[in-house]
Amino acid sequence: MKDLIASLVRHYCQKGILIDTNILLLFLVGSVNQERITKFNRTQQFLPEDYEFLLEFIARFQKLVTTPNILTEVNSLANQFGEPERSQCFAIFAQFVKNVALMDEYYVKSLDAVNTEKFVKFGLTDSGILTLSKGKYLVLTDDFKLASYLRSVEVDVINFNNIRPLNWK
Repeated sequence: MKDLIASLVRHYCQKGILIDTNILLLFLVGSVNQERITKFNRTQQFLPEDYEFLLEFIARFQKLVTTPNILTEVNSLANQFGEPERSQCFAIFAQFVKNVALMDEYYVKSLDAVNTEKFVKFGLTDSGILTLSKGKYLVLTDDFKLASYLRSVEVDVINFNNIRPLNWK
């Protein structure tokens, strides 16, 4: 497993990594308050150590890739926080989005996303991930169903849950 991950990182370190919603949310929540990670419903499956590991892992890539749909989902979920964490989260979110040197945001037309074979099963955001990433970017997700499907259509993907226990470095 470590060899496969290392190979994928080498292959995509300059091209970029597309980070799915829950993983990006882990980044945001951990950036605001690592103790909150296990208490927020969408990140409670993670530990503060996972946030630290995520930072180390994504630092290996020259750019992070996202879509407006992913950012909208993250924004909606972060809006569930109470104050002052909500405002802190949005401040970090704004800095993240402004950091154009690190992040590239690509618009995927909804028409293109809904025309994917499995749109009904995966919805708009995940179909956009498929449309954008195929042959271009490594996908980092914690969604087993999405990761399995992406592998089946030859999209390079890492399920964060598979690398967490390895403490891969």
